Amino acid sequence: MGWDEFYRRRDALDTAVDAALERDELVVPDLFDGPDELLLALHHRWALRLASRVELATLDAGADPVDAVGAAWRETAAADPALRRVLDEHADRPALRAAALAERRMLATATGLADPSDGPDEQAAVGAAFLALVRSGPQRTVRRNPVERLLRRLVPTA
Repeated sequence: MGWDEFYRRRDALDTAVDAALERDELVVPDLFDGPDELLLALHHRWALRLASRVELATLDAGADPVDAVGAAWRETAAADPALRRVLDEHADRPALRAAALAERRMLATATGLADPSDGPDEQAAVGAAFLALVRSGPQRTVRRNPVERLLRRLVPTA
């Protein structure tokens, strides 16, 4: 894919999200073979943004991984609510099932609530439970108090 095609696809995805919000229906640009391919491209955009925020959040050794990953998910959703809304409206489509399961497994392992050696079904179930809590719970912020972070480094059980 060259730069021209990259920009055309990016613009087509932006247009599709805008059209979905305006018309309450999925409008498939000519660059995509159908709604399934469009939804997978939109989920790929979401997954890239989410994975980068989750990775940054988990690099802070003093932060609770559950709080950090939850905050990363909420920040990603807040950064592009239109994309999140379109994906939520079409979440029951079979084309998105595998992508959603992969996202849940990533969240479960990033939080430490599931181990990479756990089966994929168990990881997905843990990730789904975590995601339900993140979406329904109050906004929590990652602890950023420098004294608390220092204490956490000095005393691993704190």
